[in-house]
Parts: sequence; structure tokens; C-alpha cells
Amino acid sequence: QVQLVESGGGSVQAGGSLRLSCRASGYIYSSTCMAWFRRAPGKEREGVATIYTGSTSTGSTYYADSVKGRFTISQDNAKNTRFLQMTSLKPEDTAMYYCAACSYCSGVNCANPMYWGQGTQVTVSS
Repeated sequence: QVQLVESGGGSVQAGGSLRLSCRASGYIYSSTCMAWFRRAPGKEREGVATIYTGSTSTGSTYYADSVKGRFTISQDNAKNTRFLQMTSLKPEDTAMYYCAACSYCSGVNCANPMYWGQGTQVTVSS
């Protein structure tokens, strides 16, 4: 059973930055992309960014319009870790952030999430 462990959340003021990490405990077979999601209180889960990890289009990245230009998803394959660099944070970015391993992705949409992390809280104050 593969585990995904997120870290890096915290509280920042608007305009600040945070870097989230998602480390996988092992190789995830049948997964061709990794995704970051977020869920704010009272709101539906939102796909934030995806990065393709399969042999096709590996390294390709996609973003939700709400974070495009401010967030960057990346990966360190040697460490089996994905990152979400968040800059110019806004109060509306406040949410629990989760990473997931997906069977495949279509743009920023993650299909059939197979594994989820426990989440890391991001709070942005104005």
C-alpha cells in the first residue's frame, strides 16, 4: 500500500509564499499523473494542478485558472516527491490541500484517484 504524505502547509499573510511537498512511499503502478487538490470550508473540492508522470508527456503540467501564474507544480523523481510552489497567495487560497495519484489526467482533471494524502492546511490572512 503506497502512502502519500504532504507537508509544507502553514499560515501566511496575503502575498506570501508556501511550498507544499507530497512524498510517495513507493512506486505507484498504473498511475500516470499526480494532482494537487484543495477543499475550502463549505466549498467543493477543486483540482489545482496536475503533473504527468507516465512515459507519455512526462513533466507536462496543467493548472486551474484560479492559480495559473501563481502556483507551480514540479517533481523530483529521485525522491519520489511532488511539489506545489505557491506564490502571491490570496485569502481565497485558504484550504486543506491534498495530493493524489491518478490513473490518468486530462489537463487539470484527475481521473480515478488511487491514493490520497492526509492533507496539509494552508491559511492565508488578509
